[in-house]
Amino acid sequence: MLSETENQDVEIFASSKPTKESSDLSDSSERSTKKSLSIIIPCYNEELGIIYLKEQIDPIILKLQETYDLELLFVDDGSRDKTLELLENTFGHRDYVKIIPHKVNQNLGQAIRTGFEAACGDIIVTMDSDCTYSPKGIFEMLEMLDDETDIVTASPYHPKGGVLNVPKYRIFLSKCITTIYKILTFSRIHTFTALFRVQKKHIAKKIPFISNDFLATAELIIYPLLIGFKVKEYPDVLNVRKYGQSKMRLLQVIRSHFFFICKLTWMRISGQFGIMRKACGPETVDQKNC
Repeated sequence: MLSETENQDVEIFASSKPTKESSDLSDSSERSTKKSLSIIIPCYNEELGIIYLKEQIDPIILKLQETYDLELLFVDDGSRDKTLELLENTFGHRDYVKIIPHKVNQNLGQAIRTGFEAACGDIIVTMDSDCTYSPKGIFEMLEMLDDETDIVTASPYHPKGGVLNVPKYRIFLSKCITTIYKILTFSRIHTFTALFRVQKKHIAKKIPFISNDFLATAELIIYPLLIGFKVKEYPDVLNVRKYGQSKMRLLQVIRSHFFFICKLTWMRISGQFGIMRKACGPETVDQKNC
């Protein structure tokens, strides 16, 4: 039989022992202090590169999870090979992963739109499934995304960037398009078409873009620039893909950019950007919730 003093000691020990409930609350509190981060990776017929993607992205994910409440979203854009099956087998068992399939191919722009609609992060990363830009750049891009910045984009055509083994005709076309967009936007941006970007959620949720093809990457940086959002460039190196083939249809992309340039010219002349700024410019953003 315990003495009164011994009984008090037991009660003190019991009351000081952490309960499962208090432990859960502590874990929840720790999670709530982290910013949420969504990484969106569109995929189309990428079965040859899924293992390479895993090798490249896994170390990045582990490091990011130390700082962010992370979700990884794959949008399979109606692949006709084993991409969806490989994504499910490779990543599907992870609780932070969402795999969203399109029944038919709808092209890059719609895949981005699907990812934006499903993303829950305060910060949203878009990246190429072929890792032609190294995912390691995410860390420096996140550091550049300060309170005054809305988008950080990879920029191989920045003076400190670079391009390796990419066909010369693609470089020529990209630089021609870039020159025109620089004139139309009155900006010093060197690259308008990289998918590899870090952006705050209001860009993904508020900025309208129409294109379903590769032009979407240009829309998603030009419209924010023209209505007053701040964009920074991260000098990066663009490599040729190691596995599979590019899904870009060159003539279609050239045609899309031509008509978009015509549209931008009309919008500038007619004052449409002022209307657009009132609807979804920086003044409409609640910074406390972004």
